[in-house]
Parts: sequence; C-alpha cells; structure tokens
Amino acid sequence: MMKLVFLDAATMGGDIDLNPFRQFGDLTVYDNTQPQDVIPRIEQADIVLVNKVKLGKTQLQAARNLKLICVAATGLDPIDLDYAAEKGIVVKNVAGYSTDSVAQTTFLHILSCMQQGPYFNEYAHSGAYPASGLPTHFGGRYFHELNGKRLGVIGLGAIGRKVAAIASAFGMEVVYFSTSGEERSKGLYRRLDLEELLQTSDLVTIHAPLNAKTSGLIGKAELEKMKASAYLFNLGRGAIVDECALVEALNKNRLAGAGMDVFSTEPLPADHCYYRIKDRSRLFLTPHIGWASIEARRRLVAMMVDNINQYIASRSGDRSRAEK
Repeated sequence: MMKLVFLDAATMGGDIDLNPFRQFGDLTVYDNTQPQDVIPRIEQADIVLVNKVKLGKTQLQAARNLKLICVAATGLDPIDLDYAAEKGIVVKNVAGYSTDSVAQTTFLHILSCMQQGPYFNEYAHSGAYPASGLPTHFGGRYFHELNGKRLGVIGLGAIGRKVAAIASAFGMEVVYFSTSGEERSKGLYRRLDLEELLQTSDLVTIHAPLNAKTSGLIGKAELEKMKASAYLFNLGRGAIVDECALVEALNKNRLAGAGMDVFSTEPLPADHCYYRIKDRSRLFLTPHIGWASIEARRRLVAMMVDNINQYIASRSGDRSRAEK
C-alpha cells in the first residue's frame, strides 16, 4: 500500500474533503509543516501532497521512497525541480482551476478601490449616517465609472484574458503587456510595451507568474511612470511589485490607490511596510484569497486526484512495455 502525506492541508481550508486521496493508500494529513519537520514526515512517503511547503534538495534526498509530488497550485516555486528530475521524482501541478475565482477577486479589488466601497460601507453602518439627516453621504470622496477607462493587463494568460473579457463588458478599453514576449490576444486587445502601458492606463492589473523576467518588474521607477490618478492591482505574485516603493508612492500621492492579494512573504510580517500606509482606504488588502472560492478548491482536489490516476496509469503502462 502506498503512503501519501499532505504537508499543509490547512492551506486548502478546513471545509474541503480530502478523503478522495485515501483510495490510493494510507493518507497522513498535517495542517502545516515547519521546515525542521519536513524530512521525518516525507522520508517514507511514496506520494507527497503539498501547497506551499518548500521541498529542496536536502528534503528530497531524504525521501527514499518518493515517486510523485502533487502540488496543490499552479506555481511550482516550492519544489527543486532540477533535483526532482535528477532523482526521477515526478512533479505534477494543477492549472486552470482558479481562473474564474481570481478574475472575480480582481474585480472585488477594482470595485472596492474605484468605488470607495470599504469607506462607504463603514459610514453606512456607523451612527453618523442616521445622525446626518441626509440621504447621501459624500465625505469629500468620489468614485469613478469603469466605462471608458483603460485597463492595462500585465500577463495575458487564462486569468488575464478572463479579466480582460469582464473589463470589456464594463466598457473598458483593454491593453496588455506580455511578460513572456508572446502574442496572446488573438487580435482582441492591443499589445503595448511596459512603459507605454504604465503611462497610459487608468488601472493596471498583474496576472503574471513569478520568474526571472517578472521578479521586481514593478519598482519605484515603474510606479513613477504611472498616472497620479491610476490604480495598481496585483493578483499574480507578490515579489513582482516592490511593496515598500508602492507604499511610498501611495503616501506621497503619486498613485491613487492599489489592491494586493499576494505578497512577497505570506503571511505578511507584522512589521511589513504595508502597515505603514497613511490612508488605509487607498490600499485594499486581501490575504491571498483570489484562488480560493469553494468551487475552485473542489476543482483543485479533483484535478490532483486525476494527476495521481494519470501517474499510476503511466507507471502501469511502463511496466507492461518492460514485460514485453
């Protein structure tokens, strides 16, 4: 019987059924795993299920029986892929399970910032509203319509294209920058270089993976190219944006607002520069929830199960060919 270990099941949420994995063997589930506990937990495992726990060369060397790593995400950042390949360990990720969820969360950020949602919600719940004697409260704030605004999409993959389609339904003009250099729009949207996109967009939203080309892509110099009335949203990877430079731009009124669902370190450290923002209404934060609708997480488990079935089928096929 194979031994399966899930190292950080708490990252999936406590409302997700992990029992489908038990059909493959003996499943041990840990809510989370600290670095010092990784090796003793995986050294006898045949299959490791993991989301964010790092599996480097040292950990993989100790896993003598390990045959398959199933990553509960699209990104493979936590895995030493070169060493896994050298050792013959198969690594499988999942893609496409969260497209709708991330796109929806993108517009949660956009609408919360553009329409001052958190501020007006707090005011309507407060005693100040009934005491005002007025049906409408402005509070020196105003919001913008999305219709006619230019949305610059950085990374026009599946999620970026979904966001672009929704933006088009709002009447927005969509342009994009390809971090890979590939043509992705099939003629639907105009491709710009990064400088022109930043200079001309009313809103910029990031949906790119983290790699050598995108790490630090939006730094102080890039933020200074954006309009003072513009908004920046990041639902890709935290390290794509210089987070402290963003806070500086917001605090100095060089940018109207921003929404961040991803961070260079997760969870955010208590002393992170985001907690030094002067006006919290200008920086909308969510704790990396974009991928995590209940539907997306159920699809994720189903796709991980499919990955294990495919691995078992391929191994059976290899044995059959060897016997011939």
